Amino acid sequence: MCPGSHTSAGELVQMDRTVCVQLWLLLLTLSGTGGTLVDVLVDRYYIPKVCPREVQTEDFIRYHFNGSFHADGKHFDSSHDRGKAFISQVGLGRLITGMDRGLQGMCVNERRRITVPPHLAYGSIGAGGVIPPDAVLVYEVLLLDIWNTEDVVQIRSYSKPATCNRTTAASDFIRYHYNGTLLSGEAFDSSYQRNGTYDTYLGQGDLIKGMDEGLLGMCVGERRVIIVPPFLAYGETGYGALVPPQATLVFDVLMVDFFHPSDDLTVQVKELPKGCIRRTVSGDFIRYHYNGTFQDGTAFDSSYKRNSTYNTYIGMGYVIKGMDKALIGLCMGEKRTITIPPHLAYGEDGGFIPGSAVLVFGIHVVDFHNPKDPVEIRVTHKPQECDVISKTDDWIQYRYNCSLMDGTLLYSSDQLDLPSVTTLGANNVIWGLEEGLSGMCVGERREVFVPPHWGHGENGAAGVPGSAVLHFELELVDLQKGVPEGFMFVWTGDSPDPLFPAMDLNGDKLVPLEEFTTFIMLQVKEGRGRLRPGVDADSIIKDMFNNQDLNKDGKIAENELYVTEDDKAERDEL
Repeated sequence: MCPGSHTSAGELVQMDRTVCVQLWLLLLTLSGTGGTLVDVLVDRYYIPKVCPREVQTEDFIRYHFNGSFHADGKHFDSSHDRGKAFISQVGLGRLITGMDRGLQGMCVNERRRITVPPHLAYGSIGAGGVIPPDAVLVYEVLLLDIWNTEDVVQIRSYSKPATCNRTTAASDFIRYHYNGTLLSGEAFDSSYQRNGTYDTYLGQGDLIKGMDEGLLGMCVGERRVIIVPPFLAYGETGYGALVPPQATLVFDVLMVDFFHPSDDLTVQVKELPKGCIRRTVSGDFIRYHYNGTFQDGTAFDSSYKRNSTYNTYIGMGYVIKGMDKALIGLCMGEKRTITIPPHLAYGEDGGFIPGSAVLVFGIHVVDFHNPKDPVEIRVTHKPQECDVISKTDDWIQYRYNCSLMDGTLLYSSDQLDLPSVTTLGANNVIWGLEEGLSGMCVGERREVFVPPHWGHGENGAAGVPGSAVLHFELELVDLQKGVPEGFMFVWTGDSPDPLFPAMDLNGDKLVPLEEFTTFIMLQVKEGRGRLRPGVDADSIIKDMFNNQDLNKDGKIAENELYVTEDDKAERDEL
């Protein structure tokens, strides 16, 4: 071998190469006159930076070569011309002796010029009509592959996730990405170029033997380099035009996800609110937020991005089987991570997600209810004296906070310029709030939970999401007993009999508005009568007066007070 040194780029810079070759030829000439026989001359003119393995005796190799005569440079053979690399075993006499020696210690992708003297080639006989006697042969060699029958699958994991609760095992169904190259670095296939994972069962013979072995024990998100010798890959036949015969294969693999056909969904409780007194059951309607990812963490959907909860019935087949099952037994405010295998999700076909994908949902339950739920009332404070309670037709003033079940404040009476007032039974508030305000004492405080069918229903309202359960914090501030619908004034006991003389305070047989007002206010003051609350008293009394003043002369006469019993029923609460 001629002396030389390597540059940082891996190229060999021969020192005095010409002198070296000339010296070798001189020695070769002398050997022909009885001198010492010369060995092969090896010129390693390109050596790769990385050389994990060198050719040894009994190794199999695959290489390209051009063969020429040293004397005139004429080509006599070439693997390039035949269109396929040459395959042989080294050191066992299957090659000419000079090549057996000259290939020793070679690296994949190394380029050598091997000059072989006649006694280590075809000698004084030559080879048919191709190689003449005593020919010095020169081989330009590029090594493509090395393997040995003792080789095993080589595995090198170069990236692993921080946590790995489970690894691949035989009979798992796996989804992985890969780049496939020959040992020389030449690419032959890539799942990335097809924009889809390779999906298959592991350990069932659906893969080459080396990959069935090399993919065992992987975590989701793990990256590996798997080197498969030819006899555990495609062997002597290769694989079409992609993989040549007897090729060592190198796979750079990313495990995307895997599952076993017997897998059930898995649930991990991340946050459980204190005081959970009710859990979801089949038939409930639930509103929840979620983030959906694949096992490798790639997001595919999120309710948060839509700024809207996902709303559905539980256990009625409106969602994938795994989610239907996972939504049972949840508390309001609970957070869970749910892992769903594809046979409980979208199966082999997938749809808008890849086929056979394992899905991971991080869910947060906002609220749930059952269509049969009543309004739930919890009294948090009740005064010791509670003789008068709110009923239909009563006028009330109250304070409130209205929130969603996750604590999001929607409305508050503290945000209003005027106090919150209503007349019970007048349909001025949602039914659930009406229910919650009924039967209260002044000073009483309540928490009231209103399901949507007692609230704003499926469509919601301004600022209120559809199908939302509402949480009211209520305090009754004031209560004025009311009058029946259609009335402006009622007697709390028996009315004066006869009525007109009692109204005619000055006894002049005529009752003007001022006198009528004085009479009515006296009844209210002394507790014998009650005006409609929440409405200006003067306006009510004037309306009552006008209703009795039939001839519109500004005074009520006795004959105008009642005309007939039917008329009385229609127009006169007096």
